[in-house]
This record gives sequence, C-alpha cells and structure tokens, in this order.
Amino acid sequence: LNLSGNTPKTPKVLNVLALLLGPRFSTDVVIVETSDHARLSLKLSYNWFFDIDKKNQEQAALLFSVPDFIGDFCKAIASRVRGSVASQSFDHFHKYSADLIRKAVFGADEAGNIRNRFHFKSNNLIITNIDIQSVEPVDQRTRDALQKSVQLAIEITTKSQEATARHEAERREQEAKGRLERQKIDDEAEAEKARKNLLSLQAASAAVESTGTASAEAKARAEAAKIEGESNVTNAKLKAEAQSTKASVQLKILQNEQQTEISHKKAWNTLEIKKADELAGIEASKFKSIVDAIGAETLKKISQAGPEMQAKLLSGLGLKSFMITDGNHPINLFSTAAGLIGSNLSQ
Repeated sequence: LNLSGNTPKTPKVLNVLALLLGPRFSTDVVIVETSDHARLSLKLSYNWFFDIDKKNQEQAALLFSVPDFIGDFCKAIASRVRGSVASQSFDHFHKYSADLIRKAVFGADEAGNIRNRFHFKSNNLIITNIDIQSVEPVDQRTRDALQKSVQLAIEITTKSQEATARHEAERREQEAKGRLERQKIDDEAEAEKARKNLLSLQAASAAVESTGTASAEAKARAEAAKIEGESNVTNAKLKAEAQSTKASVQLKILQNEQQTEISHKKAWNTLEIKKADELAGIEASKFKSIVDAIGAETLKKISQAGPEMQAKLLSGLGLKSFMITDGNHPINLFSTAAGLIGSNLSQ
C-alpha cells in the first residue's frame, strides 16, 4: 500500500506491506483563512482506528477499498475545518478554536452537543479525537497583528486581573466590615438578650422571695390541717373499733347469760318433770298398794254397802271419797263436780 506521510501530508510517501487497524494517530498541517482574511496554519493530530469484525470477510475487504485512507481522511477533515473557519472572524476563532474545529469535524446532535466520533462508511474508519497542537499565522503582517493582539490581550487580561483583584480585595474588605458590623449587632443583641434574661431571673427571684414565706405558711397550715384530719379519722376509726369490740363483748355476754338461763330453765324443767313423774309413780304405787291391801272382795262389799257403811269403810281406810267405774260407762266429772259443790253449799 502507498500511503500519505510526513507533516503536512504528502501522497505516496509510505510503502507498507501490512495495514494496522489501530488505534493510531496521524498529524497534519491545514492552512485556513478566516472571514476577515487572516490566514492561519493549524497543526492537528487525529486519533483513529478501524471498526470491523475480523471474522467478517466483507468488512475485511472494505479495508482496502480506499488505497490511501490517511490522505483521504486528512483531506476530508481539512475541508471541513476550512469551511467552518471561513465563516468565523479571527478573534472569534482565536477564542473558540477547539470547539469550532471539533464541531466542524464531528458535528452536533439535536441538543447541540458535539459528537465524539467521525465515521467513514467506505472503509469503517473511525476518527475519535482531534488535538490542536498549534495555531500560527501564515504571513508576517498577520503574525505581527496576532502578536500585538496577544500582547493587548495579555495587557487587558493583566489589567482585568488587577481590577478583579482590587475589586475582590474591596469586596472582601466590605464583607469583613459587614461581618464585623453584623457581629457587633449580634453581640449587642446577645447582650440585650442576656440582660433581659437577667432581669427576668431577678424578677422571678424577687417573686419567689416575696411569696416564699406565704407559700411556706400555707403549706404548713395545709400540712397541719392534713395531720389533724388524719388524726381525727384515726380517732374515729379507733372509737368505732372500740364500740364494735364493746358491742361484740356485750353481745357475747348476753348470749352467754341467755344460754345459761336457757340451760338452767331446761335443767329445772327436766327436774320438775322428773319430780312429777316420780310423784305420779309414788301415788300410783300408793293407790295400788291401797287397792291391793283392801282387796277385790272388800271393794265389792263397799260398792254394795250403803252410804254410811261406805263412809265408815272409807274413813277406816283413810279415804274421803272413792269412785269405781268402767270404760263402758263414762262419768261426766263436770256435772259430778257441780253436784259435789252444790251438796257442800247445802250443808
């Protein structure tokens, strides 16, 4: 392959047997002219590589479709740079040369952002970066004008920096004065705040001091009243407990007395019943003894004898009256008693 070489690029300088796929770089010199007829020499360096699939034979064949690809992409880039610089003034290009050249070569998207690559579809060559190594005027007049412009720019920059430094110093001085005044105001405000707090504390202390005695007396009276109330409640509880105990003891004594009286009555009644039973037994035994002593025949004769004989027999037996009956002929004791009472009255 016969490729362009040297700087600026000259055709058929390099004879190569192997084509390097990159990444590599190439340097070229481009002569441009601004809109105000200032001719400049730009030394540019390009980074490039071939974007192909090594296994794809069709893409590999495209590598050799352009015999002198270095001269071809250098001419293409130089054409774009010349067209972009021709529409710019020298001062504008001198300020924004890097952005103008990159935008001229790579282009911009819809948002205005500069792209980062330039693709040659004929052989899949990719330009990834452009380095502007130098910008020099071609003729002497332009070089003198540029030097004068540079010196003027340096002088303007120096004066601007001095003015900026002076302005910055004044600004810092004003800021320092402002901070000092602000700090003074803040200190006065803090002092006033501290004075206010001191007055508040003094007022509170005076209030506490003036109300301390009254508060202590009120608390003492309240405590005394509380103690007296608790004492009265305790005395009332003790009295209630004493009354309850006394009532319980009296009730117990009364219950014991009643129980003793009941037991006494019960024993007395038992004794009376026993006495009555024994007397009844004695009378029955006496009567039976009398009846047994008289005998059945004697009683028969008494019942058959006249009243005088009955009276004698009864008096002999020590009996005042005697009545014999059976269950088939009951005797009305009421009428008999009435008859006896009537006969006594008649006598």
